[in-house]
Amino acid sequence: MNSKAIAILTKEFFSRPSHLVAPDLIGCYLNKRVSKNKNLSGVIVETEAYSQEEDSCHGFSGKTKRNETLFGEPGNLYIYISYGIYHCVNVVTGKKNWANGVLLRSIAIRDEDERIAAGPGLLAKRFGLNRKHDNLLLSPENNFWFTNRKDFKKMGNIVQTTRIGISKAKDIPWRWYLESSRSVSKRVKGDKIPPTNKCWYPSSHEGL
Repeated sequence: MNSKAIAILTKEFFSRPSHLVAPDLIGCYLNKRVSKNKNLSGVIVETEAYSQEEDSCHGFSGKTKRNETLFGEPGNLYIYISYGIYHCVNVVTGKKNWANGVLLRSIAIRDEDERIAAGPGLLAKRFGLNRKHDNLLLSPENNFWFTNRKDFKKMGNIVQTTRIGISKAKDIPWRWYLESSRSVSKRVKGDKIPPTNKCWYPSSHEGL
């Protein structure tokens, strides 16, 4: 992950428990093919991990038609509608037939409003992701893919804390966010938003 070379994150990267994948996604890019010559790219700055053994996970009570994607192949998208209002974008992790995934909570996009994708619903809206993309394999051929992080040593501290917006298993510290980003949806108490001149963002991203 420290390499400066841009590389696509493959199934191997996601074939690990969600609580290992989630912090490793901080600083990586979500990319969308907008047109033949244009991509939308943003840096992932906040994630949450979920796993079948804890009761905040959608797969805690077993596989259903609604959550079957979460039991599927690592590296595919799992997208659901929260409170009947907004979409939440997750990537399946771990192994097949075991519910395991990472929720993408916030993304920072260069030259755009710093809060445009600061939260699951806003993130899904900005990248045009919805239920029709559920179970989509992440790859350039499918117009959505992840690439590895750059300038890793310059990012600064990654905060580990508890998840938010859930009513069960609230004490598990499976949320991570980039302390130096102003695009985090919610910071821990006492962690002030960094001033603009101290906010981290990679110098460039060439894409693929």
